[in-house]
Amino acid sequence: MNTNVDLYFIEGCRRCPLGGTPQCKVHNWTEELKLLRKIILDCGLTEESKWGVPCYTFRKNNVLVLAAFNDYCSVSFFKGALLSDTYKMLSKPGENTQAARLIKFTNTSEIAKSKDILKAYIFEAIELEKLGLKVEFEKNPDPIPEELQQKLDENKSLKEAFEGLTPGRQRGYILYFSAPKQSKTRESRIDKSIPKILAGKGIHDR
Repeated sequence: MNTNVDLYFIEGCRRCPLGGTPQCKVHNWTEELKLLRKIILDCGLTEESKWGVPCYTFRKNNVLVLAAFNDYCSVSFFKGALLSDTYKMLSKPGENTQAARLIKFTNTSEIAKSKDILKAYIFEAIELEKLGLKVEFEKNPDPIPEELQQKLDENKSLKEAFEGLTPGRQRGYILYFSAPKQSKTRESRIDKSIPKILAGKGIHDR
């Protein structure tokens, strides 16, 4: 057993204030996560703790993670976009996600019924790693809004923090800031998001 991962099932990822408390989302899915963990380990993946959550690797390459949310728990594949999705169970974590895909579960019966199908997805993901296949990411085609560019030019720390974000997080902010038609609304969104950018977090990170 991986003691670092065992701690996740007891205290959660601890990335939010609810970590280590009875209100942590992990406790809503104790039996479901336990069953998913067993199925995943049966497929021969190596269990590690990364970003505070159980991460499963093959030859040191990340294959999938387990996660708990308010309404479901999930198995999320790092290169899910390359999976054939024969059983139409994969979904995008976010509208603009390019690589990751997840399978959502809400009860143990559902997991038990889908055991063999889930293993098929996992074994396909392992084959992707054996073949060395990679997701071809689209370059960010979205222009930085003027209001954001001005803030970046004025604030060196903010500029460095924004450029240090992953491409996906950068694009998430750009889309969020660009959406409003009025400049004042765009500026307001940017100002409210500055602390998260400086903390290295994405628009949806807590």
